[in-house]
Amino acid sequence: MAEAVILMNNISKVYKKNAVVKNFSLDVKKGSICGLIGPNGAGKTTIMKILAGLIFQSEGGLSFYGSSDDLDSNRKRMSFMIEAPIVDHQMTAYENLNYIRYVRGYPDEKRIDEVLDIVGLSNAGKKKAAKFSLGMRQRLGIAMALLTKPEILVLDEPVNGLDPEGIVEVRRILQRLSYEQNTTILISSHLLSELSEMCTDFSIISSGRLVENLSAEELDKRCRNHIVVRTNDIDRTAAVLEDKLSIRSYKAVHGGIIEIYEQLDNIEKISKTITDSGLIITKLNEEGKKLEDYYLEKVGGSNE
Repeated sequence: MAEAVILMNNISKVYKKNAVVKNFSLDVKKGSICGLIGPNGAGKTTIMKILAGLIFQSEGGLSFYGSSDDLDSNRKRMSFMIEAPIVDHQMTAYENLNYIRYVRGYPDEKRIDEVLDIVGLSNAGKKKAAKFSLGMRQRLGIAMALLTKPEILVLDEPVNGLDPEGIVEVRRILQRLSYEQNTTILISSHLLSELSEMCTDFSIISSGRLVENLSAEELDKRCRNHIVVRTNDIDRTAAVLEDKLSIRSYKAVHGGIIEIYEQLDNIEKISKTITDSGLIITKLNEEGKKLEDYYLEKVGGSNE
């Protein structure tokens, strides 16, 4: 099992008797891309600020790389982009990155050109940030986070302001960092469909509380496409599926419904075989959930 490089155990944060994070736990494995999912005000940014040391938890334990001692020393192996990136608008992209390089004591100036190329800002290195679009500033913020080759990236809404092409490119950058360099990434975004394309793990939070932690494989099992069939006799239908269609991957659920997880391209054959067996079909269609659907199912539509 992969090493846990971030461990939050029953973290709570209280502001003036108002608990904005309540007993939140998170276990981020080395090399994973973990998506922190929740609406505005759910506590995502507060959690990331605690990780960055910008604020401190009221209760609970925090450890990096298996140690709760000297957290600031371990944070030197990490990079953070929380809320809007801090950019000096009177400096160019190159100058902003060079300043970060000095502050963090990173010796390799050639790395600046590398990260500008990675985020697609090679041609904007001499342009003052005051003239950048919101999307360009987001790209510069990501470049700042990548500058020191961190082992862990913590990114709060990194694709905010990017066009669809830019969002796809950022996704590819982060996936490449994870796969090729084993970089661990904790990312939040309101674009749940984008997280579903990128993440290996998910942590769902609502009103400051953990709703569920699950892997991409677990999410896929719960949201995978399937055929829904309802008949006048669920037991006989199950027998028909097994005996006449050799279907084994199915599940009987409430309301007399069977969910079928194989032979999805044979829905007409399945329908004909069931009716030819003297059963009456009252529902037959293909269904599946997206991450947005699963999220709303877990937390309810009130927080959308």
